[in-house]
Amino acid sequence: MFNIPGKNAVTMTPAAIKQITKLMDRDGRHGLRIGVKKGGCAGMEYTMDYVDAADPNDEVVEQDGARVLIAPMAQMFLFGTEIDYETSLLESGFKFRNPNVTDACGCGESIKFKDVEELRAEQQG
Repeated sequence: MFNIPGKNAVTMTPAAIKQITKLMDRDGRHGLRIGVKKGGCAGMEYTMDYVDAADPNDEVVEQDGARVLIAPMAQMFLFGTEIDYETSLLESGFKFRNPNVTDACGCGESIKFKDVEELRAEQQG
């Protein structure tokens, strides 16, 4: 795990907290699991899924009633990310402000991360 004492792996804006708690309450879910998978034109994509229970290896972040679970393989890539929820005239959805992203495609759905060794070095010291 890539924990720094006293610091959550991710943070959530008030808008994200409101939306996540709304989804948890509406559907009676334990929280939202965030991960990453290969795909898209830049190489990786974020994933979000409802969960009914935490996996023992998930990193659990709770903030003002909102619960986000970070899948084990995504923890290193998401450390330091701010999760927001934005509503515009054309779309609404979660946005990730991730300091570990080095490139993104034009649509913003696909990202590329720093090298794994570079991420480990930054997070450990």
